Amino acid sequence: MSLSIIRATLDHLDLAAPLFDGYRQFYEKPSDLAGARQFIQDRLTHHQSVIFLALLDDQAVGFTQLYPSFSSVSMKRLWVLNDLFVAPAGRRQGVGEGLLERARQFAADDGAKGLMLETAITNTTAQKLYERLGWVRDTEYCVYNLTL
Repeated sequence: MSLSIIRATLDHLDLAAPLFDGYRQFYEKPSDLAGARQFIQDRLTHHQSVIFLALLDDQAVGFTQLYPSFSSVSMKRLWVLNDLFVAPAGRRQGVGEGLLERARQFAADDGAKGLMLETAITNTTAQKLYERLGWVRDTEYCVYNLTL
């Protein structure tokens, strides 16, 4: 099988939306394909995120979505790898690793300070992949959330 990673544009909405909907379902949200499509369309239309799609033999099997942020201390851009999803058809075939590598290369080419991500404490499978690829778990800072 041939893996390719492409940067999504508005022309790729029909490929990205089902993956985004599957990602949300993975996190126990109800399916909402129309809402997923609109959300992705809005992010791309307003240049609020960068999305990479993984294609295995031209079938969309995964995606990652990056949101821009900034580091005030380093005065550089920082990319938040907010979403990473591989559909069952793409698992155990290097898709997640390919998406992470493409995100890393994009951030490096952009001159960013780096990438950051959060994952569930129980998501040990993903944590092993991140650590194998050089991501380092933060031991210096606590993360707090305020739900509104």
